[in-house]
Amino acid sequence: MDFPSRLTKYLMIGLLAVSVGVALGPSGDSHAVQSAPEPRREQLLNGLPVLLWTRAGDPKVLVRLRIHSGAAFDLAGKAGMMSLLGDALFPDPTTREYFTEELSGRLEVTTDYDSIDITLAGPASEFERIIDQLRSAVNSPLPPAETVERLRDARSKMVRELGVSPTMIADRAIAARLYGEYPYGRAYAGTPETLAGLNRHDLQFARERFLHPNNSTLVIIGGVEERRAMRALRQLLGMWRKSDSIVPSTFRQPDAPDERTLLINLPGAETAEIRLATRALARGDRDYTAATLLALLARDRWQAALPELNKKAFFVRHEAYKLAGSFIMGASVPVSEAAHTLEAARQVIRSLAATPPSASELERVKSEAQAVLIKQTEQAESIAELWLDMETFKLAPLADQVRQLNVLTPGDVQRTAARLFRDAPAASVAVGSADQLRPDLERASKVEVLGATSAPQNAPPASTPVKSP
Repeated sequence: MDFPSRLTKYLMIGLLAVSVGVALGPSGDSHAVQSAPEPRREQLLNGLPVLLWTRAGDPKVLVRLRIHSGAAFDLAGKAGMMSLLGDALFPDPTTREYFTEELSGRLEVTTDYDSIDITLAGPASEFERIIDQLRSAVNSPLPPAETVERLRDARSKMVRELGVSPTMIADRAIAARLYGEYPYGRAYAGTPETLAGLNRHDLQFARERFLHPNNSTLVIIGGVEERRAMRALRQLLGMWRKSDSIVPSTFRQPDAPDERTLLINLPGAETAEIRLATRALARGDRDYTAATLLALLARDRWQAALPELNKKAFFVRHEAYKLAGSFIMGASVPVSEAAHTLEAARQVIRSLAATPPSASELERVKSEAQAVLIKQTEQAESIAELWLDMETFKLAPLADQVRQLNVLTPGDVQRTAARLFRDAPAASVAVGSADQLRPDLERASKVEVLGATSAPQNAPPASTPVKSP
């Protein structure tokens, strides 16, 4: 029960981007991308696409199955349904122990808005046994009701414990503020309240709708010869039942976000969590690459405007999903600096929409983004993520992505900034001591106070008024 998986992914990418200090020229980029591995593509008779890369002599193998339906499909009032389905795929804790202790590998299931990902890693010599464990997960009946209740209670406990973190409260609040009743506005891991209403029948409903081979993609990387791999897949996964139809990702469009700053009261807090966000682009959008560069440019300009951020925890990220995305700026700062930091963030996005970046600014962030892309070709885990994202979001090959990045001009970036920020309502959140924060925040914008007299004990306050569609 890795939570929150997609947020962790974006944080890791952001940290990688900050840590890479190598400027890569066009010739170096081309060479690195040309050496990136390409998978062998197969498909089982039941419609399961297979991406296979055999690495001769590698004693290990990584198996990654992505089910292309995630928490966006949670039923109304039942946020966490798809995450709980992911938990129920391997309900017996001894299975995970087997992977870690007997195989010196790992077993993980993560769920986000767009997908459920199953990762199994272990010795290549045990490949057939690993695939058999995957077969059992996707092709066996759900566990009995009492096991589902145990898994539900465990997830609820985890969500409750993590939900009291000011950082998590702010992240959940800005998502709810930005998207409201739209799927991206709710907690994909669920809340204690929504999880309490889930039962085995709900999971069975989700399983029958979404857990099918023709709604999935399988990646295999490691020391397993192609003929052996395909023989095992046909024998063990070939009987996985194909669906007659795939449920499309279509939802009612969200209402415009409330532009008042949402103030969540944590009495006595000396630090405030602030967030500023606008709706952004889908992962497959033609301007996605430019939006990624905008996040790096915004980070640099925010830091230049407030050098004290160098000593604080802060971030700027473009979180892109299948249907839309979020452009989010966030920081953890002293209460006395919160309003000023939030206003500086607003000024940054206004400046990006009004004027193109300089040539030197653009080249610097291009080099950083290129380094991140090329870094993805170095480890089996990131290669699997790269291939799966290409399948999930219908992306161009990596070499084409780098070429698209290289040809972006300052005008392209400004046009994308105008698309994201000009006349677009922004949501903002501040989490901290309302008595200290409110006077400063009200000087810059209207404020809505949502809070209690003490820190929340269950779900983040911002998620309370949000109902799943």
